[in-house]
Amino acid sequence: MKPFSTFIFGLTVAFGLSFGWSPSPIFAAEPEAIAATRLASTLPREKDALAVTDHRPVIGITTLTSKTYVKAIRRCGGVPVVLPMIQGPYEEEALARIVDEYVDMIDGLLMPGGPDIPPSEWGEEVHPTTNLLDEDRYRFEKAIISTWLQRTDKPLLGICLGSQWINVAHGGSLFQDIPSAFGTNHRNISHNVVLEPDSRLSQILGGTKFEVNSLHHQAVRNVGEGLRAVATAGDGVIEATETTDPDRFLIGVQWHPEKLIPDDPAQQKLFQAFIDAAALVSH
Repeated sequence: MKPFSTFIFGLTVAFGLSFGWSPSPIFAAEPEAIAATRLASTLPREKDALAVTDHRPVIGITTLTSKTYVKAIRRCGGVPVVLPMIQGPYEEEALARIVDEYVDMIDGLLMPGGPDIPPSEWGEEVHPTTNLLDEDRYRFEKAIISTWLQRTDKPLLGICLGSQWINVAHGGSLFQDIPSAFGTNHRNISHNVVLEPDSRLSQILGGTKFEVNSLHHQAVRNVGEGLRAVATAGDGVIEATETTDPDRFLIGVQWHPEKLIPDDPAQQKLFQAFIDAAALVSH
């Protein structure tokens, strides 16, 4: 059995690679596809080693855009692992192989916030306000969420862009710009959301009306197959979706609960429910 320190080193490498850092001449000298493959091949063994003494679930974060995601996962008892993307040209088979290894390794998947999904995913041209994901992140996140949904029933939490990915991956579409579509603004403000009382999200948060932060300019238009809209803002913008499968944890929210946790216990409940669901997988 490898020592726990090796596992921590693996996590450090994951964090570093997500910011373009190479921890050693070996990683620096190799193509990034090979480096990421080597990392992916070592982390599953470290997860198994950890599970012997500690049943905390391992949560994969597709892209680290804020340390608050890491803090929220750790606060609720999970082990956060940032999943390195492959940068630059690479073969689809290489991407699929690495994604498969990631999916097998982790107990839960967190899709965080970020720029915009290419609207070609639902057959539209790019709106002037759309800020597209870079190609590497787009290909990686599309591959991992597709594989996650097709191959597993493990927990998935999407936040902001992550929520939009959930809808698009289920065949849904997005409003590319809320101000253009609704005449209202959802960026850098706070507003109320109303939750469906029979929703899993409402049961988790313990209520049907909450004030949330808002940092987005896109939102769900047509809800994807197998999902339902479970929260809306006062202007009608869909603020959360969840799976219609009662046996699976799969929720997407447009707001950023990870930023609200220090001051809002209800928002911590969402992360706690996600971690608890992933813990069932890890046992």
